[in-house]
Amino acid sequence: MDTAEREFTVTEARALIPEVKEHAAEIVRLRADLAELTLDLRTRGASERGGIPEVKAAEARLDEEIAWFTDQGIEVKGLAPFLIDFPAVLDGRSVRLCWLEGDPELAWYHRTDLGLAGRRPLT
Repeated sequence: MDTAEREFTVTEARALIPEVKEHAAEIVRLRADLAELTLDLRTRGASERGGIPEVKAAEARLDEEIAWFTDQGIEVKGLAPFLIDFPAVLDGRSVRLCWLEGDPELAWYHRTDLGLAGRRPLT
């Protein structure tokens, strides 16, 4: 099955949450490292975190982490804060089961045509 078209059940998506949290934690760490490193390089010309090679390495690692999500069929919607959607169907309607950085579990969804503004708790 093409993961770009994968639809998850709530149970399938929830089963991935432990791995989601691990990969998300790495993305959050890389995001912070990159922000600090690039600001230091731009404003001071140097950083304790390294230079351009470290920026490129962190960007490559970030791309690898994001690829893990897309390889699973999970949509990455934002990096700051980190936000992902699992395509799904609930009650015959196309929805996205959504997980936002800091959420303890997968407990929200929104209609595909509404996005995050239509976020509702899963029952």
